[in-house]
Amino acid sequence: MRFSSQSVIIQLMKVRHVIWGKVKTGSKRGKLLGFPTVNIALHKQIEEGVYLAEVKIDNRLFSSLTFVGTAKTFGEKTKKVESYILNFKDDVYGKWITVGLFKKIRGNIKFKSEKELILQMKKDLSIANKFFKNNH
Repeated sequence: MRFSSQSVIIQLMKVRHVIWGKVKTGSKRGKLLGFPTVNIALHKQIEEGVYLAEVKIDNRLFSSLTFVGTAKTFGEKTKKVESYILNFKDDVYGKWITVGLFKKIRGNIKFKSEKELILQMKKDLSIANKFFKNNH
């Protein structure tokens, strides 16, 4: 989903944090769970959680759900940024991207199972779809 120029300006006024980095290969767990992500390293202090966000790749803007933090469910300790870009299938490994975080929709949760995580991710996606539909 792409934003109109006017919408981008309105949304940029609401950006809480901007993160940029080179897309690196992750564990590919998101793809296995049905939510493939683009991953970049986290180089600043940002509150952990899931955010409604926008990702800029090659001067194109895309709506996304972005996770910032450690994957507690899987026992990981390294903080990272993982963006699930809505309606996006391109291979962008090695490209530089910018992620603008708009609104935090929940904190970082340790789920009891992958199934529980997937159910929550589907709820997060529903929230994102409504947000971007109304702000696009």
